Amino acid sequence: MADKWLRKLKIGDVVLENNVLLAPMAGVSDLPFRLLCREQGAGLLGMEMVSAKAIMYNSKNTETLMEIHPDEVPVSLQLFGSDPEIISEMAKRIEEKPFAILDINMGCPVPKVVNNGEGSALMKSPALVEEIVSKTVKAVRKPVTVKIRKGFDDAHVNAAEIAKAAEAAGAAAVAVHGRTREQFYAGKADWKIIEKVKNAVDIPVIGNGDVTDGESAKRMMEETGCDGVMIGRAARGNPWVFRQITAYLESGKAIAGPSPEEVREMILRHAALQIQYKGEYIGMREMRKHVSWYTAGYPNSARFRGKINSVESMEELKEGIDEIFPISKG
Repeated sequence: MADKWLRKLKIGDVVLENNVLLAPMAGVSDLPFRLLCREQGAGLLGMEMVSAKAIMYNSKNTETLMEIHPDEVPVSLQLFGSDPEIISEMAKRIEEKPFAILDINMGCPVPKVVNNGEGSALMKSPALVEEIVSKTVKAVRKPVTVKIRKGFDDAHVNAAEIAKAAEAAGAAAVAVHGRTREQFYAGKADWKIIEKVKNAVDIPVIGNGDVTDGESAKRMMEETGCDGVMIGRAARGNPWVFRQITAYLESGKAIAGPSPEEVREMILRHAALQIQYKGEYIGMREMRKHVSWYTAGYPNSARFRGKINSVESMEELKEGIDEIFPISKG
């Protein structure tokens, strides 16, 4: 049956309209980008990770990170930290915000996070994972999920053990990235570990790593038995990936990628949203990396990427975009 791969996904008491999810990505999955991914059919949007300590200290930047637009729901708000008291108390403090699911980051590989005992460093301590999840589940009414990796390194592959600890503590679902912390994003993701986690727990398991299109999404679900897929880097400069994956999982047929005109329009819409939410100064600077992702592989894009790092206004952006996507005079 072609249609069994695309299905609703129940996490706690939240029912998602489909099982193709946007991964939480620092510096990428902000509000403007999430709105675009939602339009293209993402079933759940992972927000950029937020420090529980920063919430405690009333950081203004953190307040902005937690902004949610009514058009993007459902979203999953992701906290990171290592102190069970602080995480659970801050979860309670922000619970009235309009996110559907609270996720706890146990996968971030970045040194400044890991060296603080946070992110993927938590995978070294199943007992601490259980305590963090247990206290947070008791503190809030919304479903609590965790995002983990294969393990900290190849000598400590313990995703199944961590998933069991999280489930025992009341987690409603677990997302598994098939790479160790040591790998960061290099090498091939190990889907066998996702299958191992799926066999170890009864809660939904979401697979993450090397899903780039409908065919790889279906293959991951077939090979691992996972309940849904999470898309990270393949969505950068490509919100259409959700439209393509959901269509393929529903029909078994691949649909075409975006036309150059669609890419051009999406870049300009994305930039307009950036300016709307962040102002031109910050919005355009943050837009630079997105534009280099959107335009990768197009003629003239390498030359344009040299310029992109100095783009400061919508006008400059339009000029550069015209070089890559000339407007046909029809």
